[in-house]
Amino acid sequence: MRRYTILLLTGFMLILAALSGAAFTVDADKKNFGVPSQELLAYTTLPAETVSILSENYEREKNIRVNFVPLNQKELIQKLRDDAVSDPTVVKTADLILTDSKTLSTAADFDLLTPYISETNDAVKNNFKDAYDRWIGVWYDPIIFCINRDYLRQIRSIPTTWEELAEDTKARIGITDFLAADASSNLMFQMIGNFGDDKTYEILSGIHPRVVQYAKYLSNPVRQSGMGEADISIAVESETLRYMQNHYPLKIIYPEDGTACIITGVGIATTDKKKNLAAAKFADWLLSDDAQISLQKNGFYFLSTNPQTLAYKTFAGKNLVLFKNNPKFTEQQRHEFLDRWVKDVRFK
Repeated sequence: MRRYTILLLTGFMLILAALSGAAFTVDADKKNFGVPSQELLAYTTLPAETVSILSENYEREKNIRVNFVPLNQKELIQKLRDDAVSDPTVVKTADLILTDSKTLSTAADFDLLTPYISETNDAVKNNFKDAYDRWIGVWYDPIIFCINRDYLRQIRSIPTTWEELAEDTKARIGITDFLAADASSNLMFQMIGNFGDDKTYEILSGIHPRVVQYAKYLSNPVRQSGMGEADISIAVESETLRYMQNHYPLKIIYPEDGTACIITGVGIATTDKKKNLAAAKFADWLLSDDAQISLQKNGFYFLSTNPQTLAYKTFAGKNLVLFKNNPKFTEQQRHEFLDRWVKDVRFK
């Protein structure tokens, strides 16, 4: 009997020790919860809502916090230039930037980005990245024709090119003002680069009489088509997909003669080896399905540039044609193109 008592006591002590160890582990986890193993500093021109989703999900998965600093394009470039001459031991400098391809190209031209290549970004097509690997596009958002399904049932042929849209005299059209949003003005600039300025203004002049309203926000033309206030809208795909997820009666048509898109990409600014490696891993994560899922769960629907992702493979718009020419017009040229549109089209 005494032998059994000793065995029971020994077993009890082992169980107690195991429980104490588990409690210690839980307490340790509680103390470490919310304390990242590493932090990165990133400059961005993206909305705070978008980057906060990415930062929170990446920290949850990798225990690395990415602190985003929102800036406009000019501020971002100036901050990078200031960082380049600062002492990193005294001034906290950026490790990476997340922004549009135009800003990334400007930063690369000023030699403010550190080239990086990985197995993940090597799979991305050349038209979505810098020729010298100084930045990589992680997703893009094309301009499409967003058509109301009720209107679609009333017509015999669907406009599938910019010329056909300009020649359709019956459709009410929604569009964002070229002066109001970069995605909209970028469309006009890329049309000029691919069709020529005369042909572009001819197309825009054909569309103009049927424009319901030159909206100030990218979402309004989509809403107009969804509510039946417009028949066809020239819109970004991300906003169209967001409305379609909310059961608006819309259909997406990709212009067969090409379209413009806004590319969002990442560039590494730091030359510190440890930070460089951490920034490169975050850049690769942005190219993953995990990043796309975190955005889509919060209503952001962009197209992945990574052909290895499920998001890319299941993309329905396999016939999407992007403009081949993406000319780098100067600010003066851009101003002149917009001025001509105002005088010769909108207020003629």
